[in-house]
This record gives sequence, C-alpha cells and structure tokens, in this order.
Amino acid sequence: MRATLVRFLKAREWSVPKAHKMLMDCLNWRIQNEIDIVLAKPIVPSDLYKAIRDTLLVGLTGYSKQGQPVYAFGVGLSTFDKASVNYYVQSHIQMNEYRDRVVLPAASKKFGRQINTCLKVMDMTGLKLSALSQIKMLTMITTVDDLNYPEKTETYYIVNAPYVFSACWKVVKPLLQERTKKKIQVLYGSGRDELLKVMDYESLPHFCKREGSGSSSESFDGVDCYSYNHPFHQQLYNYVKQQSLKLDSVGPIKQCSLHVDVPSPGLEQVKIAESIESEFLSLRGGNGLTRPFNRIKIEGP
Repeated sequence: MRATLVRFLKAREWSVPKAHKMLMDCLNWRIQNEIDIVLAKPIVPSDLYKAIRDTLLVGLTGYSKQGQPVYAFGVGLSTFDKASVNYYVQSHIQMNEYRDRVVLPAASKKFGRQINTCLKVMDMTGLKLSALSQIKMLTMITTVDDLNYPEKTETYYIVNAPYVFSACWKVVKPLLQERTKKKIQVLYGSGRDELLKVMDYESLPHFCKREGSGSSSESFDGVDCYSYNHPFHQQLYNYVKQQSLKLDSVGPIKQCSLHVDVPSPGLEQVKIAESIESEFLSLRGGNGLTRPFNRIKIEGP
C-alpha cells in the first residue's frame, strides 16, 4: 500500500491533495469498471485474441540486470485494425493487471528484492504518416496508464526511430513534464549496445539484436515475443481462462468485449496528441520520412 501511495504522489509532483484525488478517481474507476475481475474475462474466441496480438504488438522479453521485466512494443507496426477499440483496451488493461499481480511479484521473488517497475523498449520501425489514424487509440491507452497505473515504467527506450519520429519529438518534448522527459531515452539505431548495459543479450527484444536498425517478425532463435504462441502470451491467456472458471457467477464464455470507461485525457495528453497530429499533417508530401536519425539528447533540468 505504501508503494502505491508513493507512486501516486510522484505522479502528482508530491502534492498530497492532487495525489489523493487521483487515487480516489482511480479506485472509483476500478469499482465502476470491475477491474478487479478483468483477469477473469477472457477474450474469446482464441482467434480474436490472436488477431489482437498480431495488431497490438507487445511482449515480455526477459528481465534487466536489476530484475525489472523488459517489455517490447512495436509502436510503428501496430495497426489496431482487427478488433474493436473495446477489445484493445481490455487486452491492454489485462496485461497491466497481469504485470502487477503476477509478473512483478514473480520477479521480486526471483531476484530477492522488491521490484515495482518495468522497462519498455519502443520499436518505431514502420512509423509513417498513416499512423495518424492510430493516435486516438494510443491516446486512450496512455490515458489509462497515466491515470490508473502511474509510475510503473522506470525507463522508456526508443529505438529504430525514423525521421518522422524526430520531427514529432521536437514538438512533443517541450510539452512533457521534466519527470517524464527524464524517463525517455532515444537511442541510435536498434540501441543494442546501450541496452546491453542494462540487460543481458537474452533479454533483448528481437528487433534490437541486429547490428543495424530495422525490425523483423522473429528473433534469431525463432521466437516472436509478440506472437500469441509465445510462452508469455500463452501463460497470460491461460491464466485468464483459469480465473474465469473460478468465478461462480460466470456462465458460458461469450464473444463479447468488456466495455471500460476510459478517463478523459488530461491537458498534457490532449496537447501532445494535437501537436503530433499537426506535425504529421505538415509533413504530408515531404521527402525522406523513413530515414533514420542520430540519437536525440534528452536534456535534464
């Protein structure tokens, strides 16, 4: 409980009244949307869940040298076009809950110390101007995380970033709080050398194991961390199905998405989304939108 209070205080710059309101809003959101039993509501049939995994690219690749779980996100290649918005939000929340209830406690036990945060490696391969249509979905997901799962990510590593990301970053960076900017590291190319300072080779996402930039659907060992067939996703999906069987009130599983009320984005998120949209529109018709760029320096205070 103490760790939770600290997370909400940090998220509100140590303002007790603001942190209290944020925490109360989060608790109400959890009650109203039955988040405590979201891990007992599987996405069925399995083919639908598989389609979500193919279009919302995320996976657990291993652990850092300090024991934090390492998550890979295929930001540029996620299309969000094989299911309704409700299903994507449900899947994202289930992954958050599974992380907090299963992955982090298991990591704490494995490494012999309390682990409350994870690392995220964000692959921008394939990011194009057409991604403008995905901003709404991404804004919904980040709003859920910011308001209800604050301070769960220690560092965001941006890799394989094309020019279009560079252009957007220049307009977004000034809108971010200093606390947020300090969490973001934009790395050169695949970022392999930098990432090997904080994790072993086995924990690197497949798109970081290449010398140059670029992504592929499989790692060198043939395992795609995004795939429905990956052990992490199989364990998560089976866990949800098992939890559903434990609820006496649950009848036959139906193909029905869980509708979760997504809180309205804060002013910061709105400004960021508007700035990205504006920058994308200004870049339409430009040249060299997929060329890589050198590392951007994240300036501290």
